[in-house]
Amino acid sequence: MQDSPEFSHPEIDLSQMDTASEDLSDVSPLDIPVIILFVVLILIVATQFFTRYVLNDSLGWTEEMARYLLIVLGFVGSVTCVRKGSHIYLEFFYRYVPRGAIKPMAVTVEIITGFFFGYLGYLGLAMVERTAGQKMITVPWPKAIIWYVVMAACVAMVLYTIRNIVRLIHTDAEDVAHNKLENF
Repeated sequence: MQDSPEFSHPEIDLSQMDTASEDLSDVSPLDIPVIILFVVLILIVATQFFTRYVLNDSLGWTEEMARYLLIVLGFVGSVTCVRKGSHIYLEFFYRYVPRGAIKPMAVTVEIITGFFFGYLGYLGLAMVERTAGQKMITVPWPKAIIWYVVMAACVAMVLYTIRNIVRLIHTDAEDVAHNKLENF
């Protein structure tokens, strides 16, 4: 049976695929905590896997620590995303507004996200107060440690958002429009 055109598989052009790069120029010393947390998380999950499926005797603390490290990694990693301006956003809106409206729209979006991160930090403070006397189940550490890290990450995101707003304000509107539309 011969393949019809609508079911044929086109050749894969490997030259068009993204490849891993050895260029680490965008990695900053500020990214070191994220890398350390990620490596520790990998080691804990590997330990969990090894003890559960190889030794058939799981260590109880690995699941709880992996859960809390994943929470911390999400927030600390978000600081890096805010610093680099690489959080996801709805880019298509920039395509449909006049070029002169892109800069005010970008500044407005940064202001809204800054308030959002600030509110998350405030909620983190509330969680610190609620969990101040509680210990983790399998490790004798206070649960508030997690919320202190979340709160600190939210404060850092607010500070980077303020920096992004100042940069946007001091950047020419045409350059902002070009940067927002260059992916299309």
